[in-house]
Amino acid sequence: MKKKYQNAFLIFGLAVLALMVSQLDFQEVWSGIQRAGYWFLAVVLLWAVLYIFNTGAWWIIIKSQEEDNGTESAAIPSSAEAEDSSVKAENSSAEAEKKKVGFLWLYKITVSGFALNYATPGGLMGGEPYRIMSLSPRIGTERATSSVLLYVMTHIFSHFWFWLLSCGLYIATEPLDLGMGILIACIASFCLLAIWFFMKGYKRGIAVSGMRLLSHIPLVKNWARRFFDKHSEQLSTIDSQIAALHGQNPRTFFCAVALELACRVVSALEIFFILLVIMPSANYLQCILILAFTSLFANMLFFIPLQLGGREGGFLLSAKGLSIGASEGIFVALLVRLRELIWTAIGLLLIKLEVKSKK
Repeated sequence: MKKKYQNAFLIFGLAVLALMVSQLDFQEVWSGIQRAGYWFLAVVLLWAVLYIFNTGAWWIIIKSQEEDNGTESAAIPSSAEAEDSSVKAENSSAEAEKKKVGFLWLYKITVSGFALNYATPGGLMGGEPYRIMSLSPRIGTERATSSVLLYVMTHIFSHFWFWLLSCGLYIATEPLDLGMGILIACIASFCLLAIWFFMKGYKRGIAVSGMRLLSHIPLVKNWARRFFDKHSEQLSTIDSQIAALHGQNPRTFFCAVALELACRVVSALEIFFILLVIMPSANYLQCILILAFTSLFANMLFFIPLQLGGREGGFLLSAKGLSIGASEGIFVALLVRLRELIWTAIGLLLIKLEVKSKK
């Protein structure tokens, strides 16, 4: 990525982060950290592990694309087409050998991408251009774009599965009255509809429609328009690649979704660790439900930077619904917010850190 773009992402992210930090009550934050003690350190370190899940899902998508390219190169047509195919295969092979994607480097890009998403109004509008622009010099624009789009789709797709499965968990473990029954039914119906929509997207691809959407988003719209004008044909090819990955590599698809879904479930440990400070009898299944309904509520307010207020409101509502006191909900929300700020700062600083991939 060019230095000017790298610096632009960094400066924008740091400016928004500084704004978010200025909204904190530092006395309350310090009191919360003292109360949590070493459990807060465990929460921060937990996310170093969780980002490995995210990186792994993206990694297997990229590796699957390499396998597909190799398979396509091996299937040689006749005559002139065979010659063209051979030349393209040689060029593709040379490029692959020249610039391989190391897992450590991809981990850095993953953390920085999520940091930019946290800091960007609208979410998923700062990290994704950064990922594409970082990955393109290594594997080419088409493959970089298709892998990022596939990963984003998989990341969001796993959220809907997580919310849907959490509805079943709530029914199995919590008392259900008429009001909650209606709410659970509505959430489950919404998730099923979204899952159906994403399955259609996997079969047809969303590169063209996605770039058209980005061309109307502030901060990235100029880049998106230039990109679309220059690569309209390639974007159509990317849509074909997305459909091909889902259709020809079901194992890759299910592995990526499973990693992302596992990440959601394991991330409930964050809430569990914090609740152990004030509730030694904390129930891990309840922590999964708190995370599910909090993330659902927060994502409904996706247009707010760092989901400020939305996540806190989600914690209070979900905690109340599970008969957990409001003070406990506020305590959890405070430490989770602080953890997000810490990892956002780490991710933004990693933008300037070069990690060379191993060959």
